[in-house]
Amino acid sequence: MPCFPVRRAALAAVLLFTPILTLAAGQARLVPTAVPQAERPFGTLRDQAVMQQAWLKQRLDTFVPALMRKHGIDLWVVPMREYNEDPIFSSIVAPETFAARRRTIYVFFDKCAATKAPVATTCLERIALGGTSQGGVWEARTSTKPVAAAVGGRQAELWGDEQWQLLKTVIEERKPAVIGINRSTVFAFTDGLTSGELQGMTAALGTTWSSKFKDAEGLPLELIASRLPDEEVFFEKMTALVWQMTQTMFSEQVIVPGETRTSDLVWWWRQRVNDQGLGTWFQPSVSIQRQGGVIGADPVIQRGDVLHCDVGITVARLNTDTQHNAYVLKVGETDAPAGLKKALANANVMQDISMAEIRPGRTGNEVLKSVLEGMTAKGITGTMYSHPIGVHGHGAGALIGLWDYQDGVPGRGDAKVIPSMWYSIELQATTPVPEWGGQPVRMAQEEDMIIGADGKVRWALKRQDALFLVK
Repeated sequence: MPCFPVRRAALAAVLLFTPILTLAAGQARLVPTAVPQAERPFGTLRDQAVMQQAWLKQRLDTFVPALMRKHGIDLWVVPMREYNEDPIFSSIVAPETFAARRRTIYVFFDKCAATKAPVATTCLERIALGGTSQGGVWEARTSTKPVAAAVGGRQAELWGDEQWQLLKTVIEERKPAVIGINRSTVFAFTDGLTSGELQGMTAALGTTWSSKFKDAEGLPLELIASRLPDEEVFFEKMTALVWQMTQTMFSEQVIVPGETRTSDLVWWWRQRVNDQGLGTWFQPSVSIQRQGGVIGADPVIQRGDVLHCDVGITVARLNTDTQHNAYVLKVGETDAPAGLKKALANANVMQDISMAEIRPGRTGNEVLKSVLEGMTAKGITGTMYSHPIGVHGHGAGALIGLWDYQDGVPGRGDAKVIPSMWYSIELQATTPVPEWGGQPVRMAQEEDMIIGADGKVRWALKRQDALFLVK
């Protein structure tokens, strides 16, 4: 039972997944209690795994062939060792796989590159040297030893230099003109090749093949960023749940003005996420703006306060990132003061400008410049600091500003927006509020959006254009 004052209705909605110890035939076993479907909004883990596996195959079939051709890579090699995985790892393996197997070397080969034949799924080979087939999406080569070398009835696995030699054989058979490797000084997502793996691979392949290495850079960046239409549908459902939870958290169901602290809401969110079998990729935050006085750390929420949250959930390797705002009504009030509503409206205008300026082919820095120019033309004071989202919360792709880099982000802001990717439109507008004696109020908003395969943009669900009201 929480030690902070929240409404009983909110607590009643939080159903825990509690294992019960039972005895059967003299043996103790754990039997989970039944959890209502409403408390499992995304189905069981098994349901999710089936869905993710289908996504994996479709993503590799849909995006990889075209991206390899786009970036001029004939053969893409991605080696990694257990617990030191390349950032691309979770985008190319099955949901049941949590780490590389000893060493796993993933190889993509475009069989049609030399002939310049049209891009097609049939052109692409996917080979795993070590590890498994990942549910059939890879051709797994697990040993070069004869069956007689099996130990304890199990076939010995590829190991050490044996893997590099097999890679050399694979490359010699295919004779690629360009070999892509994940190395970059700009993007962490494309710098997954460790120095040890590069050293071992270079020594094994020799000058003939290592001289054909090319930093892939844009290839893994765009593969990680690219999302399917089916994932968009799932993401909308995730976003709807976030909205439902923020509206509940910022309501009289949970908040008791004069008693509830901001930390109480933070841990309400964490517990609610956990109780539904979901995850989160960062510690949520809740903050207050108040007319006049000093607020201090972990303040008690009072009537007349403006509340702000920054929250996210993780489901099926996908992430959300959302910032919503609320107003705690004073006694006798039925709505927020007009000045606070105007402050939120200014942030909405910035969102509108952002959605109009983000389009495939533009760099993040180009988008940032246009947004800030549009904001200035509207007489709005604020900052823009939006980021891609998807498999990672702060995802792969072009940054559109940082809160402390409003003149453009060198390198990471020079990447281009692409179709089939998602963004968190994160920004803030600061507006003087007459009812607060001209005190500036910062309305920070963050809402997830989708760029479709056709380049058109839309909110993953919707954006907040009215403050949540706590009675």
